[in-house]
Amino acid sequence: MRQGLSRRRLAGLATGAAVAIAAAVLEATSTGSAGATIRTFIAAVIAVAAAGLALSLPGSTLRGAVIGTIFVAAGIFTWTFTDQPGVIWGTLAVGGVIFAIWTWPWLPHLRALPRLGSAWLGLAYWLLGIVGAVLIAHFSVAAQRIAYAGLFTLAALAVTVTVRRDGGRRDLTVGIAAAMLVGVAALLLAGSATVFAQHHAIPDSVSAATMRNRFWGGLGLFYHPNSMAGMAIAAAVRIGPDRAFAAWQRLSATLVAGFVLYLSDSKIGIVFFVVAGLVHGVLVLRRTHADVPVYRRPWLAALTPFAVLGLVLLFGGLQGFFFHPRFDSGGHPASPVSAVTSGRTDTWRQVATDWWHAGPAEKVFGSAQTSRAVVIRTNDGAGPDAPRLKLNTDNAAVGAFRRGGVLGAAAFLFGLLLLIRNFGLWWRRRAGPRRLTWIAAGIPAWFLVAAIGLLPTIATEDWMLGGTNGVLWILLLAGEAGVLLAPTVGARAADPTDAVPIPDAAPAPTH
Repeated sequence: MRQGLSRRRLAGLATGAAVAIAAAVLEATSTGSAGATIRTFIAAVIAVAAAGLALSLPGSTLRGAVIGTIFVAAGIFTWTFTDQPGVIWGTLAVGGVIFAIWTWPWLPHLRALPRLGSAWLGLAYWLLGIVGAVLIAHFSVAAQRIAYAGLFTLAALAVTVTVRRDGGRRDLTVGIAAAMLVGVAALLLAGSATVFAQHHAIPDSVSAATMRNRFWGGLGLFYHPNSMAGMAIAAAVRIGPDRAFAAWQRLSATLVAGFVLYLSDSKIGIVFFVVAGLVHGVLVLRRTHADVPVYRRPWLAALTPFAVLGLVLLFGGLQGFFFHPRFDSGGHPASPVSAVTSGRTDTWRQVATDWWHAGPAEKVFGSAQTSRAVVIRTNDGAGPDAPRLKLNTDNAAVGAFRRGGVLGAAAFLFGLLLLIRNFGLWWRRRAGPRRLTWIAAGIPAWFLVAAIGLLPTIATEDWMLGGTNGVLWILLLAGEAGVLLAPTVGARAADPTDAVPIPDAAPAPTH
């Protein structure tokens, strides 16, 4: 057994080395620069190491990996094949067929979805948007939304059906996290020639042209830097607080997240990283969850994410991360707030203006002018004679309002409150005044870190709404389903007396 394992490791190392050398040779033949070749080789080694970390994770399942891969690929292809929607639709169709086969018969399994706050966040606005499109006779938009709603509902069912059928024995979230790391590795490898360059390769996009200082990928494989950072951090959040993984895996995942955060220059990525690090630190120091690793020096484990973040800020520059504008306003005057938020406030104002001038059906059920309810504004950074950009709302609450109208906003709020209730924070009376308490230690620690860490990202990202860039949403949904629908986990999570600290005498491996 050990000999076979050693052979597999040697084969993996040999394959990784060959890939890194091939990337360096390709760079050497194209540029002839020794410095560029060395930098490319180092970047390729990091990419291979990220992929190796993904393949080393214990507990990864085929279904989890497939679900994660479909969402990661759809997100990357959205930016890679912007002008070739057939590739994106083809990827989604493959996923839809797989999910449909796994979840047949579908109707009996739908009853579980309303119990999940994340299902309300990611599915309700599609259903409401279909009604709005039908009411104003935009039947092509309604048809596309039916396809989107069907696909993402089947994806949610693929999660809930798997969890309920095997009683939580198979944890889909490990495979999803592995797919995230493989996606990060693919982007790093594709862009290895410019990882350490001042200007990076970018997709053919007006918005990307203003952000050449941020890493997107390369060789025809691109992803938005914010989404890339979110994906890497989410993978680290799944791995870091769980004692099922070795210490080197937990540390490596954190380092990969920090490296991608440095390359992406993502403000919201830093917010996600900081909040997740704070929650992780509280759980490590309080030791109320049995699945959190026990350290000889818990303060050191709690500070590790912030040490990584300190390196990111040191090499990235604090002012560059927080205070410089990301977009050219296209010659239009921009307020300081709009500049710092990369034009998001202008987009939100446009959403409010469009809603005010819309008819009753779109006020109630959301904009039905396009299938994804994109936003069009004149000061989008494109030239005066260029086609206007199709912008996302970059705010989950505003996005739900844009896509689902007043009812969409209400569904988002309900889903958010339900999610908060399900991940274990609520007001209750315990022999004294009302106070915020941890309801149950049976809730996985990583899920608390992920759910709380993602809450601030609502302000500037659509991550919690799912869609083609929905890998963080499906990870959250899989975690929530594991808490509520798996008998072995759900029974513990429902008992408010289960929050018992781990005894100090518990084994304490070195960090």
